[in-house]
Amino acid sequence: MDGANGEEFAVGCILAIETTLGDEFEGQIITYDRPSNILVLQEGATKAGTGRNLRLLKANYIKDFTLLGRGEDPLDLKKCYVDLPSIQAREEAALRQAEVEAERIGIGVTSEAQSIYDALSKTLPVYWDKTVIVVMKEVRVCSPYLPENVSGGTPAANERVKKVLELERKRLQVRSPGQF
Repeated sequence: MDGANGEEFAVGCILAIETTLGDEFEGQIITYDRPSNILVLQEGATKAGTGRNLRLLKANYIKDFTLLGRGEDPLDLKKCYVDLPSIQAREEAALRQAEVEAERIGIGVTSEAQSIYDALSKTLPVYWDKTVIVVMKEVRVCSPYLPENVSGGTPAANERVKKVLELERKRLQVRSPGQF
């Protein structure tokens, strides 16, 4: 939106927007941050106490917009409703998910080791014990993560991990010859 002046992005203006990605929506401007070129828009219901969505949009992703009018102050605190318990629940869920994802990342391991871990995790329960991949709570795969570095567990579990490991190492070599 190179030609847009500050008037079009005034707080309270209601716009019909078409993005460069093909999305079309209507929203009321909450604020426009010039340094980051980000527009904060409120979509949805305008009655107090009903749900509203906030959309942060980089202004250069706006293909076209039409000024539909001007509404009341969107930040009027008498009409603003924040569902704090819902926000806190979403935050807690996001933090739990981030912790789960962080546990999947090996500390001090090579990208090859991480790729092997990721491949094993698709079909088997795995976790890191420092730099050792522990599969099915009993089979251990130590660096350099070759079939001969598999130990522990029942013979059947041990063989299964070795087989998956061999197949994954072959896939890695096909994807990145000479790297692994």
